[in-house]
Amino acid sequence: MSGEYDLDSGPDPATFAAATAEPDIDEETDDPVYAVGVGPGNQEYLTPRGERAIREADVVVGFTTVVEFVEDLTDADLLTCGYKDEAEALEEFGERVAAGESGTAVAMGDPNHSGYQFVGKVQDAVESEDPEIPVRVIPGISAIQMAASRARTPMEDTEFVTLHKSGDLESDMERLVAAVTDDGRHLLTLPRPYDRMPGDIAATLLEAGADPDLEALVLEKLTHDEETIHRFTLGELSEHAGGNGKDDTPFSDLVVLAVRQPV
Repeated sequence: MSGEYDLDSGPDPATFAAATAEPDIDEETDDPVYAVGVGPGNQEYLTPRGERAIREADVVVGFTTVVEFVEDLTDADLLTCGYKDEAEALEEFGERVAAGESGTAVAMGDPNHSGYQFVGKVQDAVESEDPEIPVRVIPGISAIQMAASRARTPMEDTEFVTLHKSGDLESDMERLVAAVTDDGRHLLTLPRPYDRMPGDIAATLLEAGADPDLEALVLEKLTHDEETIHRFTLGELSEHAGGNGKDDTPFSDLVVLAVRQPV
């Protein structure tokens, strides 16, 4: 995938990350780069294996808000970034692991739930410098798993859709609508700040014919001290639709929307 990509027209780094199964890796001899899910932001939910990969790394890369959750666990050199300087940070990360340093990339939650664009970017940065260095994903506890527990929506009866990614969301919106209106499944979704927030999703579901009396939970800042569960009907939640800025919604960017079907 090396080179420039456009998240609206491709190639999508998530597709790159999922193109093939992870190769067989001997962690003692292959010196893989790790892509670690750090959990929902509370260190009690960081797995011991993930913590070890962070602690033993020479260099750790990730978004500033993610690295801040784990910076006290390691003496590694920290390469922090935002969206604007992500490419530069990952390029330096790739160069350093190719030069022999051990590297770990950190993502919020579990990369398998909403982080494959980041995994693809990490893998591309590493393979661009040395295609022989494998990348291994270490799963974490996701806010989705926490939300499923709080909302009592068993995953086998639930559709999970992430909107927390860049690029076109049309197919994702179609999938979550079908889950609620056609399949009668519970829904767990990660909204996208701030143009596809819980109120906007509720309005879309109602327009597609969903029952306005369905229970809708907005689960905010799960596992944090400020954890809050807002309880609505789908109709009530749709009153918060509209806008695309931080001030246009009563919810933060750390939310999961659960829509429950009657049991």
